[in-house]
Amino acid sequence: MFSQAKNIHVPYWIKLIRPHQWIKNLFLFLPAFFAGILYNYSLFANLFLGFLAFSFAASSIYIFNDIQDAESDRNHPIKKYRPIAFGKISSTLAYVMMGILLSISISICYFLSSAFSSIVILYLFLNLFYSLGLKKIAILDIIIVSSGFVFRTLSGGIIADVPVSKWLVLMIFLLALFLAMAKRLDDLLLEKETGIVGKKNEGKYNIPYTTSGITMLAGILIVCYIMYSISEDVMGRQHSDQVYLTSIFVIAGILRYLQIILVENKRWSPTRVLYKDPFIIGTVFLWAASFIFIIYF
Repeated sequence: MFSQAKNIHVPYWIKLIRPHQWIKNLFLFLPAFFAGILYNYSLFANLFLGFLAFSFAASSIYIFNDIQDAESDRNHPIKKYRPIAFGKISSTLAYVMMGILLSISISICYFLSSAFSSIVILYLFLNLFYSLGLKKIAILDIIIVSSGFVFRTLSGGIIADVPVSKWLVLMIFLLALFLAMAKRLDDLLLEKETGIVGKKNEGKYNIPYTTSGITMLAGILIVCYIMYSISEDVMGRQHSDQVYLTSIFVIAGILRYLQIILVENKRWSPTRVLYKDPFIIGTVFLWAASFIFIIYF
């Protein structure tokens, strides 16, 4: 088995664990960032370990999901090139890699704290059941995906030992729902082009419903962010009443994403947008820079 592993080209292993998805785990840093303590080197080191723990845990779930979906992925125009469906990595070797990643993740969790470990284990079990069948239940599927972002944020608060605002939890959940619905729309547009209907969308989602959900969530998310930015708790913690000004970049970023998917009709997944669109990249950079200036300077 291990001699076979030597013949596998490294990029297939990289595709299997999907490191480009690890960007989601940056949500762990948000509580410390908003609390103004991210410059603490020992804290940052622990947060980075937490980032790795969640990244390896998430990658193990991706592998398990790919093993479960290998047969259906072979009929998908894009997913058929995933390493397991494409026949480049066997299920046995994939399980070995999954076990290695899980072992590393749990070891890091044990080093950090029991509370952090509990959240990661809950995340793993929830996503395990998601892969085994919960992903076929419409609406519940995107709620489970969105809860993962809340888990990441709460984990960051545990590591940094700072309270996580209720407004922040709401915003993260709404943002994740928005991105999950956008991913469903991306899948639907692909299905419209190819005629191949995926299991996630079959009889559960369509373009008008998903588009309405995205626009509704965009409006709620903007209002929630504005309420967060003008709350007494946030202004008191940041020692500034100027936080609301950062809403400009949030509104601009959301409007740009709506323009990409509704006006330009581009099949861009949320993750790809963060890497590819200069306007979105610019708004994220300016939002972060403005917060850094308000909190740290």
